[in-house]
Amino acid sequence: MDLIYDCCAGLDVHKRTVMVCVNRYDRGAGKVRKEVREFGTMTEDILALGDWLREQGVRHLAMESTGVYWKPIYNLLEDAFEVLLVNAQHIKKVPGRKTDTKDCEWIAELLQHGLLRGSFVPPRPMRELRDLTRHRVQAVGDKTRVVNRLQQVLEDANIKLGSVASDVVGVSGRSMIEAIIAGEEDPEELAELARRRLRGKIPQLKHALRGRVTAHHRFLLETLYEQLKSLEATIERLTRRISAVMAQETRSTEEKESGVLPFDRAATLLTTVPGIGRVAAETILAETGTRMAQFPSAAHLASWAGISAGNNESAGKRKSGKTPKGNRWLRRILVQVAQAAGRSKNTYLSAQYRRIAARRGRKRAAVAVAHTILVIVYHMLRTAAPYHDLGPNFFDQLDPQRLTRYLVKRLEALGNKVTVEPLEPAA
Repeated sequence: MDLIYDCCAGLDVHKRTVMVCVNRYDRGAGKVRKEVREFGTMTEDILALGDWLREQGVRHLAMESTGVYWKPIYNLLEDAFEVLLVNAQHIKKVPGRKTDTKDCEWIAELLQHGLLRGSFVPPRPMRELRDLTRHRVQAVGDKTRVVNRLQQVLEDANIKLGSVASDVVGVSGRSMIEAIIAGEEDPEELAELARRRLRGKIPQLKHALRGRVTAHHRFLLETLYEQLKSLEATIERLTRRISAVMAQETRSTEEKESGVLPFDRAATLLTTVPGIGRVAAETILAETGTRMAQFPSAAHLASWAGISAGNNESAGKRKSGKTPKGNRWLRRILVQVAQAAGRSKNTYLSAQYRRIAARRGRKRAAVAVAHTILVIVYHMLRTAAPYHDLGPNFFDQLDPQRLTRYLVKRLEALGNKVTVEPLEPAA
């Protein structure tokens, strides 16, 4: 095989050490010479690694995406070298003796022959935005778990607030929980704290709020309630920070000339799609970015996100269509958006959701609609065009005669005689 790079390096990254192999082609001897060294992962060690690679004349290096351990090395070396981050599944060696030295040699050899395909690593501003949106997702998950534990404590005290109020931590629910923590036990006094529409359920609340609350229950409710308010404050801070980062202009001159949208404008554009709110738009853009040139097609983006059908075929038989592993953060928000779009009214996406859910179930319908939404997002970001809904009757208009025959058969099966006549065209 031809050599693509005369001099390159392969890195085998671990928590405490980095094994580095430099491959240099000696034209005089006509062979490749290897040199292997071990470095630590402290900042000084990584900087020393960069100095040594420059001395060796290395400009290209590759490493596996090992957990989070690759990140500090990538951050410190990306400005001085062309770093290729590779999926570990793509560089598995033939089974046999395996050592750190052989691993880095294997990576360097594959890179030297141009056999490695780099993963998509966004620029630093986008990576920082990703950290913020992912932190917010985790904080929201923590909040949900705290609310569930708080409701469990209420149930343990036989306070059935969740059986009457749809939101235990709504305005009314919080007032009641605060009163319980303060020592109030009279169910009538607690029920009078209800507000707005919940006041119509005061008789049910009086029964639901009669329980056996002990000092132990009050202590647990107080700690969980404080934790809930702390998480809400954290989510609010993250949301403000994300909005500030989105509003900043982070495009390069090349991106401006090629028509790449700024984050804030792209987020506003995506909110025109049914099911996508501001938070969802921010999360999607943090994962995909606004520059679609790194994805050759919408199908490539869907495969990278893990939201496309799998392809497992052997001997002419299709064994599985299970979706592949991909970006779990993007996949999660897309499925949530798809479920919201399925509940929308008079839209193409809701029609598609109901059409597939009737045959394949709601889960498969959500994944299919999520794929459609990602394709829509791809083309909107690539062309900067606003969303145009095809309408809820799009599928009916594909083959109206077939649909007519199907509906006639359904009516005849119910014992009806059906005569179909076309309407006169409107004057």
